[in-house]
Amino acid sequence: MSNTHSRTRRQFLGSSAAAITAPWILPAHVLGRGGAVAPSEKITLGVIGIGPRCTYDLQAMLGLADVQCVAIADVQASRRDAGKLLVDKHYGHSDCRLYRDFRELLDRKDIDAVIVATGDQKNIVKKWGVTVTA
Repeated sequence: MSNTHSRTRRQFLGSSAAAITAPWILPAHVLGRGGAVAPSEKITLGVIGIGPRCTYDLQAMLGLADVQCVAIADVQASRRDAGKLLVDKHYGHSDCRLYRDFRELLDRKDIDAVIVATGDQKNIVKKWGVTVTA
C-alpha cells in the first residue's frame, strides 16, 4: 500500500497552526489602534434636509473621527446630490445612500443619530409627528 499524500508531522502542525491563527489577524484600524476609531465605536449619522445651514453643520460633523454620515434625505435632488458629493469626497468612497423620502432613512436600523435641518414651514417633526426614540 503506497501513500502518495504523505506529510510529516512537522508539515501538518505547521499548516494547522497557520489555519488556526489566520482568522485572528486583523488590521489595526478595526481594533481602534493607531489613532483610528473602531467601527463599533462610530456613530452612524443620517441627515434630513441638506440645505446651506445643514451643509455647514455636516462639514463640522465630518471632521469628527467617531462619526460617519451614511445617508441623506431631501426632496430636492440637487441638494441630495451635493450632500452626497461632500460626504463621499470626505470618506473617499461612495457608500452614502440618498433618499427622497425621509421616512426611508428613519427606517434604517443602522443609523444612530439624525440631523434634522428643515425650515420651519417644512419641519417634519411638526408636520408628520415624527418621534425618534433611543
